[in-house]
Amino acid sequence: MKPIVSIIMGSTSDLPVMEKAAAFLNDMQVPFEMNALSAHRTPEAVEAFAKGAAARGIRVIIAAAGMAAHLPGVIAASTTVPVIGVPIKSTLEGMDALLAIVQMPPGIPVATVGINAAQNAGILAVQMLALSDAELATRFAAFKESLKRKIEKANEELKTVSYEYKVN
Repeated sequence: MKPIVSIIMGSTSDLPVMEKAAAFLNDMQVPFEMNALSAHRTPEAVEAFAKGAAARGIRVIIAAAGMAAHLPGVIAASTTVPVIGVPIKSTLEGMDALLAIVQMPPGIPVATVGINAAQNAGILAVQMLALSDAELATRFAAFKESLKRKIEKANEELKTVSYEYKVN
């Protein structure tokens, strides 16, 4: 089995957040890899990874970083593979990371999810991949349907909540 998604984090301290992306990809049966690379500590390795990603069959990259958060942008600058950035909450409530990732110059886009929203990064990666994979599209549609059922169930449960002036 060869990976088609690569999850990259600046350090393993980001793993508790990024596990949510990994768990979703795993649930959707999408082969992925996870590695730690630093835009500041291992810039040559980041560049080599990014330049070789497409040739290795990687179709989407999920890159997480906190603080200055250069990793997603540095990767995007050296590859044609779509990059999804996950800002990590470390300082300034994660706003510094969010702004660093989302404010890319023209020609170097990084799709960006919310602060610590690694699960949404996994979901977005699956949506991209499902465009050309009918089996994955079916699994993803079932996931979306489960979200709908969850809300329907919650509404049924809310019917049993009683207040003197509640009318439904």
